[in-house]
Amino acid sequence: MITTEETQALRGWFSGRLPEGLFLELVELTVDREEITVIGRIPEPELSDEAPRVEREAAVEGRIAEFRERTREDRIAVAREAERKFRRKVSWGVECDGIRALYTTVSAPVMTRLRQPERQVLDTLIAAGVARSRSDALAWCVRLVQKNADEWLKDLRESLENVHKVRAQGPDTESPDTETD
Repeated sequence: MITTEETQALRGWFSGRLPEGLFLELVELTVDREEITVIGRIPEPELSDEAPRVEREAAVEGRIAEFRERTREDRIAVAREAERKFRRKVSWGVECDGIRALYTTVSAPVMTRLRQPERQVLDTLIAAGVARSRSDALAWCVRLVQKNADEWLKDLRESLENVHKVRAQGPDTESPDTETD
């Protein structure tokens, strides 16, 4: 688990390292063992207030695509430096007019053992057309838990953070030297 202090240090490094004007604001920085995801806000396209919803959505989609192409070299340079320094892949995303788009994200394999009743849940999702494979079905289940258990997961993460703080304040984990006569 990544501590709040580590996340704050990463956020500080990216805030200082991102090219001036890349984002209007660094919205979010998320870290796990494999990946750092950097999400920034970009300017909304200028449209009249009377612009239809479809036109607005298309303009935002175009703005996101334009940003991605225009900033590719700068983002790659920052990502390479961060990947060497922090030993994690860097992924990017933007927010524009309330729409979030992520790109170049990591999809990490996760091995698990499931008993028959659990496999039957996954197979039911496949049969119902909710998922294409067991892997897809398991990812769907994780997203469902994430969506419906945000507060519980937040409390759990805070508890883990406190465990890390207490461990850091404890005595050294190395065994003391023993004296011999």
